[in-house]
Amino acid sequence: MTGNSLRIPLRPLSRILPARARGENTESIERENIRRRHEEVREDARLRAQSRLLVLAAIFIGLYSVVGLRMGMLSAAEPSEPRAVSTGSSIIAQRADIVDRKGRILATNMDTYALYVETEHLVDPEYTANQLALVFPDLKAEKLIKDFTGNRKFMWIKKKLSPDQVQAVHDIGDPGLRFGPREMRLYPNGKLAAHILGGASFGREGVDAAELIGVAGVEKTFDDRLRDPAQSGQALALSIDLSVQAAVEQVLYGGMKLLNARGASAILMDVETGELVSLASLPDFDPNHRPRPPVQGKPSDSPLFNRAVQGVYELGSTFKIFTVAQAMELGLVAPTTMVDTRGPIRWGKFKIRDFHDYGAKLPVWEVITKSSNIGTARIAQMIGAERQQEFLANLGFTKEIPLEMIEASGGKPLLPPKWSELSAMTISYGHGLSATPLHLAGGYAAIANGGYAVQPTLIKQTQPRLGDRVMSEKTARNAMRMLRGVVTNGTASMGEVVGYPVAGKTGTADKPSATGRYEKDKVIATFASVFPANDPKYVLVVSLDEAEDTTGSEPRRTAGWTAVPIAAEIIGRIAPLLGVRPVVENPDAADITKVNWN
Repeated sequence: MTGNSLRIPLRPLSRILPARARGENTESIERENIRRRHEEVREDARLRAQSRLLVLAAIFIGLYSVVGLRMGMLSAAEPSEPRAVSTGSSIIAQRADIVDRKGRILATNMDTYALYVETEHLVDPEYTANQLALVFPDLKAEKLIKDFTGNRKFMWIKKKLSPDQVQAVHDIGDPGLRFGPREMRLYPNGKLAAHILGGASFGREGVDAAELIGVAGVEKTFDDRLRDPAQSGQALALSIDLSVQAAVEQVLYGGMKLLNARGASAILMDVETGELVSLASLPDFDPNHRPRPPVQGKPSDSPLFNRAVQGVYELGSTFKIFTVAQAMELGLVAPTTMVDTRGPIRWGKFKIRDFHDYGAKLPVWEVITKSSNIGTARIAQMIGAERQQEFLANLGFTKEIPLEMIEASGGKPLLPPKWSELSAMTISYGHGLSATPLHLAGGYAAIANGGYAVQPTLIKQTQPRLGDRVMSEKTARNAMRMLRGVVTNGTASMGEVVGYPVAGKTGTADKPSATGRYEKDKVIATFASVFPANDPKYVLVVSLDEAEDTTGSEPRRTAGWTAVPIAAEIIGRIAPLLGVRPVVENPDAADITKVNWN
């Protein structure tokens, strides 16, 4: 009984005794008291029962809500292995296209399917495994049978299927084989511009969608922008020209094979905007089937290695024009100033020699056309190490170039630990400082555009992007005349292209070995060129790794015999594609000795 019922006495003596004294019948009082007690007992029981029902109802509703919520979560979730997709999250698969400067597709998306297996629904695991091994030769039937009959309930078979493969899997007919819709990244031009694009792969994956993420090249650099749903309909326009890129790669590949080179690179850059109209590195790869990074050997042995922006080399005599340009800018020399070329120059145990004996003196312009190491080193002594370092820094040779591809961060120049006078002399002719071909292209662009630094870019520009002035227009003009003389009368005579006057400088640098010395008979041959020389528009840098011309009685490895002819063939192919109008030069004007240097 409750407390309320206990407060009602069993017999209401306070009422009975006075009633008896008055001679009244007390039974009605007794019955009334019993009735009230019974009502209290019933009310107490009702309240207890009601409380119990409310508690049971609350427990039932709570359990039902938990079960319902869990069922909703399971229905919204996408089962996947090996990555689990968080509840309620959505995978945005759409990725923006990448196009060249003329709007032609370089990278786009294609609808396809992924294949996965729910093993508990397999009707005949052994038969299905054998049939899948026939459709996909890279799969082993024995391993599939083991997986299908093991404890795994879910497993991926293939992340991307061709239409023929989809039909073949359909024909197997086992209900345990399931298809998940996919958007895959497609590079319709195959290997073309592979190092620029880089490639994409799947990130988070579910049975109904997969996330496309960039893994290298511009796909990696612009990953957030390409994945942004707000910009998915707006293609990323690059600076490269697909037709020019194809021509460059074709000629470069033929030259590399003809000269038995280990690798090659070519960079074509607009001298005023810094746009890279073409950037090629060989060997290359197909971004549709991007290979795995190597786990052993040299990085440069991998086709993933981008020689144009990651290859840090001594660039040889291509550096000499920077030394002469700085000396002219400082007023230390003029193009006709005579320079002592007697040698060798002795510095402690080191000797600086020329490839040929050029006599006791040469004018500055001929130091360039004949490519005299001694003459260039003498000029570097006039400049001094500190001023040389400052000038090369202004040209961008002392730090990596912030190009819009992740690989460019690996192209950090190797500088001497102590920039001494000896370092200044060897750097003046391209030894002792290592940089990438992209650095060299930027330096030559500054000469070609009249003396302004320029920042290389892979993004299409609408107007010139000239940086700080690094040399006067007069200095740049005289340097261009000297470079033109290298082609007409110097070491790059095989670089002449009919209708398209070319200026440039050769460079042949010995390859360093793992011991710190130089390899015997192994060189990096480079030709840095500018065309058309009469109205500079483009810089073309061609570099070959261990190229060798064997058409003569003895192997020839210098850039004049290897890199120069390839560059000339490239210019002859691409100049019309670039809209460069051919010119007819006066043959007499080609003689460098008749140039007016004032």
